[in-house]
Amino acid sequence: MLFLLFFSTGVLAQDWPSKPVRWLVPFAPGGPADVVARIVAAGLAERTGQPNPVENQAGASGNIAHAAAGRAAPDGHTLVFVVPAVITNPFYMKAAVDPFRDLAPVIHLDNASMVLLANPAFPPTNVQEVISFVKANPGKATCGASGALPSVGCELLRASAGADLLMVTYKGNAPALNALMGGEINLLFDVVNTAVGHVKSGRVRAIASTAPKRGIGPLSELPVMAETIPGFDLVTWHGVMVSPGTPPPLVERVNRELNAVLQSTEVKQRFAASGLQITGGAPAEFGAVLKRDYEKYGAALRSAGVKPE
Repeated sequence: MLFLLFFSTGVLAQDWPSKPVRWLVPFAPGGPADVVARIVAAGLAERTGQPNPVENQAGASGNIAHAAAGRAAPDGHTLVFVVPAVITNPFYMKAAVDPFRDLAPVIHLDNASMVLLANPAFPPTNVQEVISFVKANPGKATCGASGALPSVGCELLRASAGADLLMVTYKGNAPALNALMGGEINLLFDVVNTAVGHVKSGRVRAIASTAPKRGIGPLSELPVMAETIPGFDLVTWHGVMVSPGTPPPLVERVNRELNAVLQSTEVKQRFAASGLQITGGAPAEFGAVLKRDYEKYGAALRSAGVKPE
């Protein structure tokens, strides 16, 4: 019986995909994460000869798409595109999908640094000046909280200042960025590839990168947050997950195909142009990233007093 089980799952892996591969993307169309998902989906469609339709299921910080993927048939034909919200959501909402029980890792696609942005009219020009301003003006400085790592960044900055930095919640970084440019908020953590054009146009001011060291990606000339706040490390990523009951041989087949997509010349060029560092690797390696960041950001959020609601 055990032999038959392994044989059948092996056949499933060999025959995959036997129909279109559905991608669930927890963001509105046109945003930076949606663009990345569509690049990878198109690459997988080209490799396999099967359509890879993308369904945008925005809302609840990605929890809607995460839950739908968890309920999907465990046959590798429904993939969910994930960002760190998949591991930070449980710290914000009681109804969040458990990333370790309700989903299974397939691949870690890439890493991307973030950048602390300010409205040009906001007086501070460096991290130390931001901290000093927040301390001197408790409850007056504002930071855009748009889910996942932008919110974690605000929490870490508030903890470093030891004073009240007001968190203003937005449904995504696009409206938060518009609010920053319009002067509704003072500060925002955003992905560097989204921010770079607005920085160069002068519509926002870049204060520091969240990269581990200087010289990484676009805006490489910026100082890094850790130079002022030791241990400040905020690197976002993109990945792919599936229903938790998907057989390991099938997960490994999907993983191999996606690793191959990441090695194509076109994907490498498009990722590099967006400031994304390709990672790839095995499902277990992505699982380790999920566990590491769950513990790291969870500790930061708990120390900041964040509780699920």
